[in-house]
Amino acid sequence: MSIVLEGLTKRFGKNLVVNAVSLDIQDGELFVLLGGSGSGKSTILRIIAGLSEPDSGSVQLNGRDVVHLPPQARGTGFVFQNYSIFRHMTAAENTEFGLRIRGVAASERRKRRDELLELVGLSGLGGRFPDQLSGGQQQRVALARALAYNPAVLLLDEPFGALDVKIRSQLRRTLKEIQRSLKVTTVLVTHDQEEAFELADRIGIIERGSLIEVGSPEELYQRPRTELVATFLGGGNVLVGRVEKGKIRLGAALLPVPPDRTAIVEDTPVRVLVRPESVLVQPEPFPEDRIVLGQGRVIERVFSGSNQRIRLEVAGLRGTWRAASQPDYGTQATQIEALQRSDTNPADAFSAGREVWVGIKSYHVLESAYLKVLISTDGENTSRAAVDFGCTLAGAVHGPATLLAVDDSADGVASLREKLEETRRLLSDRLAQLETRVRQGTPADETVLEAQEGHYEVVVVARGDGIADDTLPPGVRELLERIGIPVLIVPRSRPSIGRVLICSAVGEPGKADILFGGRLASLAGASATLFHVSPARATPEQRAKAERHLRHGVFMLEALGVASEYKIGEEPAVEGILAQAEARDCDLIVIGAPAPRSRRRLVWHDLAARIVSGSTRPVLLVPMVE
Repeated sequence: MSIVLEGLTKRFGKNLVVNAVSLDIQDGELFVLLGGSGSGKSTILRIIAGLSEPDSGSVQLNGRDVVHLPPQARGTGFVFQNYSIFRHMTAAENTEFGLRIRGVAASERRKRRDELLELVGLSGLGGRFPDQLSGGQQQRVALARALAYNPAVLLLDEPFGALDVKIRSQLRRTLKEIQRSLKVTTVLVTHDQEEAFELADRIGIIERGSLIEVGSPEELYQRPRTELVATFLGGGNVLVGRVEKGKIRLGAALLPVPPDRTAIVEDTPVRVLVRPESVLVQPEPFPEDRIVLGQGRVIERVFSGSNQRIRLEVAGLRGTWRAASQPDYGTQATQIEALQRSDTNPADAFSAGREVWVGIKSYHVLESAYLKVLISTDGENTSRAAVDFGCTLAGAVHGPATLLAVDDSADGVASLREKLEETRRLLSDRLAQLETRVRQGTPADETVLEAQEGHYEVVVVARGDGIADDTLPPGVRELLERIGIPVLIVPRSRPSIGRVLICSAVGEPGKADILFGGRLASLAGASATLFHVSPARATPEQRAKAERHLRHGVFMLEALGVASEYKIGEEPAVEGILAQAEARDCDLIVIGAPAPRSRRRLVWHDLAARIVSGSTRPVLLVPMVE
């Protein structure tokens, strides 16, 4: 039986859990939904089974929309992670339970029960109760029960998650043999990529409720489209270089552009995936026909049986940063990971501190590196500065942008749609990747939903006039609290983004704005100044700690290819930050926005709000955890 999902959407309260998922699963296919905890994959499975109802969209089984049918009318079998078998029934009674409630004759029930217990490897154990069975055996009973009435679709929600490694491996083999034998269309949900690789005909990657990519295990591993999939599957080094004279520059190396990526633009960032097994490491230089990244230093070697993982720091890759995990704070060189066979070199050949040569034997070019920008507008002059600078930002970071307007009435929505389309036409020569969206409802709620649904990385809003010293513009708090997305607040536009002032607190909370501000500056080709305001009565130890924090921040920014400096000022903080922005004529101020200190009383630190209200320059608030 085929399964077709069209525009499947589900919210729990204000949280978007499933985001317009459309998917076509073929008859007899074993399809795996793979994603992390809270990604929405189990909710999709429960919607297919009829255990949860979507807010919108359809579920078609063999061409019939079943979204309003009860679970028992859909012809699906469901296997849960925690077995969910009846404790007071034997394995045999559990297996035939579904047949009994359907009124199947006793002789036929027994025949089917015995067939299934043999099929799942429990022949002769039908008289045992669950507490007399191992966890793996209990899960086999659950599988037999789900298959008892010949369901057209088998749904499995992380069925092996509660089992140990050896049992999981055995059950995976059993499941695959049964699925192939019965040719039953199967959807399995898991967070285990090894499980997905072993079982799936095709895999769908789920992230924040959205279906990111679909393909065979080989396609998604070897030729992923997005950075998320490249790093989620198998681990990988995603290096951000630039296009130079028709080639891709990674440090000192120039890589040919693959034939399927001829559309990449000169002098723009590009992401290159190098799998760890494609990284070459050896003590002596490589021959000239190899792609050489340069000399590196071994940071760590981890022995894992037949293989060894080697973490390397390659100074020759400065300006080529690792997108997948951002540089480690304080590092001056790009770090990459290699996978080598354990028997190819002596154990001490790659011990920590050893100098080695690093090259690559293959690579894959992903979608171009960019930030996705959402620009909130009311369609009037009050948001003109936000629209103008939002487009400047999107152009600088090579990303697509969307103009969003919200009204609570249908007539207002129609009027806004016309205004936004006219604005888009006027800006089309300046920014080709510009779309418009108009939503009906409350501006704060609809902006949050659009940011969630579209997976935007920055939201741009107008500051407006007359804002109080200790408040943020409407809707900003919701964006920072509910989805943790950076918000750019614009009082006046700037013609470009060439100089960025990053204001940092000392310690872990202060790293978030440096990391995000550095990524933005790198994509835009901007320089950066790190600035910290020291307390008036700071001790020598506190000052030394602040200087060390900023110096390590500069190291990280330089690893991203960002020309950087740092400066320490003294209180008052707001006046010092605004004075630095003026003195350096900065185009953008980046500052961390602390998380609420109480879940009941959302008390915000007022520094960010005072910077926003006092600045004539755009201010980017980066959420951080205190």
